[in-house]
Amino acid sequence: MMKVKKLSLALTAILASMSFGAQAQVKIGTVASSTGVVSAIGIPQRNTAMMLPTKIGDLTVEYIHLDDASEPNNTVTSVRKLLSEENVDAIIGPSGAPHALALIDIVSEAQTPLIAPVGSISVVLPMDEKRKWVFKPTQNDGLVADKLFEHMQANDVKTLAFIGTADAYGETWFNVMSERLEPWGISLVANERFNRPDTSATGQVLKMTSAKPDAVLIAAPGGPAVMPQIGLKERGYEGIIYQTHGAALNDFIRLGGKAVEDTILGGSLMLVPDQISDDNPSKAIALNYMNAYKERYGAMPATFGGNIYDAWILLEAAIPVAAQSAEPGTVEFRQALRDALEGIKELPGTQGIYNMSPEDHSGFDERGVELLTIKQGEWQRVE
Repeated sequence: MMKVKKLSLALTAILASMSFGAQAQVKIGTVASSTGVVSAIGIPQRNTAMMLPTKIGDLTVEYIHLDDASEPNNTVTSVRKLLSEENVDAIIGPSGAPHALALIDIVSEAQTPLIAPVGSISVVLPMDEKRKWVFKPTQNDGLVADKLFEHMQANDVKTLAFIGTADAYGETWFNVMSERLEPWGISLVANERFNRPDTSATGQVLKMTSAKPDAVLIAAPGGPAVMPQIGLKERGYEGIIYQTHGAALNDFIRLGGKAVEDTILGGSLMLVPDQISDDNPSKAIALNYMNAYKERYGAMPATFGGNIYDAWILLEAAIPVAAQSAEPGTVEFRQALRDALEGIKELPGTQGIYNMSPEDHSGFDERGVELLTIKQGEWQRVE
C-alpha cells in the first residue's frame, strides 16, 4: 500500500508538471489581410508575423496565423476562432481600421489584449472599458495631422480640400482634420469620399479642383491612396498634396510614379534610416528588423510590417511581467498582460518610443513621426 501511495503521488507530480508545462506556453494569434484590397498592408504584416521569435524569456510562444482576405466579417470569424478554439493569450492584427473596430466588443468580452497595427485613433479613443483591451503600435492620427498642419502653415496654406475613404479610416481622419482647421487658420472648401475598390475618382476630383484649394489632403491606407492623387495630377492640379501615414510605403511610389512626386506626408523613420541620427534609439532596432526581413524575403519591408514587429516588442516586454503573477492560458494571465502593456515606459521600437498609460494605448510622441516627401522617386526627410 505504501508503494502504491508513493507511486500515486509521483504520478500526480508528473501530471502537474506536464500540465504546468502546457500552460506555460504562450499562444498568440495573428490576423492580417494578406489577400484582398488591403494586401499591400497585410502582406508585409503577415511576413513579419511569420518571422517572430518563438521564445520570450523561458516561455515558448506558439503563433496561429490567419488571413481575413481584407473582409471585416472574416476578421470577426477569425478572431472568434482564435479565442474560442485556440484560447490565445493575445492577438496581433488586423490590417485595417474597420476590421479592428469590429473586434472591440469581442476582445473586451473575452478579456484578451488586441494589439491592432492600424492607423485610426478610433480603436483606442475615446478610452473606455472596452477599448482598454486594445493597444495600437502605430502613430495616432492627431500626431501625424499636427506635423502636416505645421507644414501647411509654413507654406501659407489657407484653403484645403479633403478626400478620404468612405470607411472608418477616412471618417476618423476627417474628424481629426476638422478639429485642427480653425486653430491653424485654414478653411475647408471641399469634402469628398471614395471606396477602396474604386478605380476612378473623377467626380470627386472635379469638385475639389473647382474649389481651387491651396492644398489637398488625401486620407486612405495603402494602394487606394494613389488613385485620387493621379486624378488630381491628370486634371493639372498644382497645389500641395498631403497624404496620411497610411500611404507611407514604397508601393505608394511604385504605383504613383511621377504623380506622387513632392507629396508631403507623415511617416516612419524606417523609410529614411540613412537620414536619421545614430543617437535615435529606434534606428538600430529598425535596421535590425529591416535587414532580417530582407534576408528572409529578399526585399525591404513596408513600415506596416514594422508595426507588427513593434507589437512583438511590446509583448516581449509585457509577457514576462504578466507571467510573474499568472500562468499563460488563463484569464488572470490575460488581465496581467493587459496591465503590463499599459505600464510600458520609454520602450524603443522600429517606429518610435512607447510610453503607454491608462489614457494612451498608442504611446507615441513627436519622436514617432517624420515629415517626409518624395524626390525623384525616393523618400526624403523634410527638415
